Amino acid sequence: MMRDVIIIGGGHNGLVCAWYLARAGLKVTVLERRHVVGGAAVTEEFHPGFRNSVAAYTVSLLNPKIIRDMDLARHGLRIVERPLANFLPLDDGRYLKVGPGRTDAEVAKFSQGDAGRLDDYAAQLETAADLLRELVLQTPPNRVQGGWLSALPEFLKAGQLGNRLRKLPLAGRRALLDLFTRSAGDYLDSWFESAPIKAAYGFDSVVGNYASPYSAGSAYVLLHHVFGEVNGRKGAWGHAIGGMGAITQAMAQAVREQGVEIRTSCAVDEVLTVRGRASGVVTEKGERLAARVLVSNLNPRLLYTRLVDPGVLPADFLRRIQAWRCGSGTFRMNVALAELPDFRCLPGKTAAEHHGSGIVIAPTLQYMERAYHDARAFGWARAPIVELLIPSTLDPTLAPPGRHVASLFCQHVAPELPDGASWDDHREQVADLMIATVERHAPNFGRAVLGRQILSPLDLERSFGLLKGDIFHGALGLDQLYSARPMLGHADYRGPVAGLYTCGAGTHPGGGVTGAPGHNAAREVLRDLRRRAPRTL
Repeated sequence: MMRDVIIIGGGHNGLVCAWYLARAGLKVTVLERRHVVGGAAVTEEFHPGFRNSVAAYTVSLLNPKIIRDMDLARHGLRIVERPLANFLPLDDGRYLKVGPGRTDAEVAKFSQGDAGRLDDYAAQLETAADLLRELVLQTPPNRVQGGWLSALPEFLKAGQLGNRLRKLPLAGRRALLDLFTRSAGDYLDSWFESAPIKAAYGFDSVVGNYASPYSAGSAYVLLHHVFGEVNGRKGAWGHAIGGMGAITQAMAQAVREQGVEIRTSCAVDEVLTVRGRASGVVTEKGERLAARVLVSNLNPRLLYTRLVDPGVLPADFLRRIQAWRCGSGTFRMNVALAELPDFRCLPGKTAAEHHGSGIVIAPTLQYMERAYHDARAFGWARAPIVELLIPSTLDPTLAPPGRHVASLFCQHVAPELPDGASWDDHREQVADLMIATVERHAPNFGRAVLGRQILSPLDLERSFGLLKGDIFHGALGLDQLYSARPMLGHADYRGPVAGLYTCGAGTHPGGGVTGAPGHNAAREVLRDLRRRAPRTL
C-alpha cells in the first residue's frame, strides 16, 4: 500500500502536521514509538489513583489558530487559567505574587520605583512578543541555491520581515536588539532594582535553558516563554483539564476524524532512500512501509544521525547536525501528595490562590547563576531551582478526594554527569534534594509525599527521545533560531534528502507545546506536492 505521507513520531507537532495534510486530501499514517500518542505531552497514572502530565506540564504557547482549526474544544479540550501567574516564597519569610491586577502592589512591597516601571517593561516586552506571534506561523527566509526564480520567494520573505521591523519605532528596535542578544540578567537589571521581581521574570530565561540568567542570549529564552496566550489573554499560563494528554488526545481524535491512521508501539528503525530520495521506513519489527513523503517529528540530530544513512547526507550537513546543541539541564518529577504544602511565609493547607500558581523556588538571579555553575562543576545544583505546580487544585480528576498531585520542574542539572557518572546511579539522590528544596519553604512537603515519578535527563531521552533531556529539541541559542533552525539552508522544514521533511521543535519557532512547526511543515509539504493547501494554512 502506497501512502502519501508517513509521519515519524506522534507528538503534538506530528499530529498537527497530520491533520493539515489529511485535511488537504492526503492519505497519512502516523507512527509512534510509545504505547500512546502525544510525545512529551501526555497524561499517565504514576501512582495508584494519581494521574499527571508526565513531562510537559503547563500550557500557554499552543497556537490559538491551531486550536480553532482543529476544533479541539469540540474534541474535549478545556484550558483554565492559573489564579496567579507565579508565587515566590522568599528566604526572609516574605513572598511575591505575580498576576493580573496583583503585581504592582506586590512589587511595591519591595520597591516603589520598580512598581512604577512595570507597565513600561510589560509594554516593551509585549511589542517584541507581538512580533514573535506574527512570525511563528511563517516559514523563515531560507538561503537557497539556484537561479533567481528559486531565490525570489526567500527575498520576499526577508523583505516582508524588514518592512515589519522598519515600522517599529526606534525604541522598539532597540528593545528587540536587547532581547535577542543580551542576557536576561543584564536586561532585567537595567529595568529593576529589587531581587524578587527580577527572579520572577528571570526564571523564564532558565526554563529548559542550561545556562545562567547572565548568559548572553538568555533574554530571548525569556521572551520565548511570553508570546503565548490562554483563552485569548496574552502572556497567560494555564492547565489543560485532564493534563497535557488532554491536548494530544483531542488532537488524535481530530486527525482520526480526517481519516489518518495512527499506529502506536511502532518505532521506526530506518529511513529508506532510493536514488537519494526518501521512499519509506523500516519499523523496529522489520515491517517496510512506503510513502511519497516522510515527515519527522523527532529531534533533527536524532533523525539524521540514527535513522538516515550517512552516505546520502552532504558531509558538511552531517558534521553540523552531529554538533546540534542539545541539553536542557532539566530534572522532572511528579509526586502524589497526602496534603497541600504549608508554606512558612503564607501558612495554610487549604487550597488558596498561591497553590494554583507556578510556585518558583529561586529567590534571586544570583541564586540561579550559582545553580548553573554548580551543575557545571558537580553535576547538579546544590541549591536547585524548582518550579512547583499543583494542577489538582484546578482539576480534581487527577487525584483522589482530599489528595493532590504536583509537578516539579527542576533546573539545573547536567545533561551528562561529569567523570562518566550515570544518572541511573544518582537519580534518587537528586530527587531527595528537590524534595528537600521545597521543604525549606513548606516543612510538611516531604512527609506529604505518597509516591513519586522521577525523570532525569537520561530518563527523558529514553522515554521521549529528548536528547540529553532537551525539552526544546535543540538549544534556543542565536545560532539555532529562525533561519538557522536547524541549519542555514534548511529552515524551511526541508532537509538535504528529497522527500524528507521535519516538523518538530527542532525547527522554527522552536520548543514548547505550540503546534506551529507541524502547521508550517504541512504547508511546505503541500506546496511541493502541488496540492492546494486548506484556506486555514
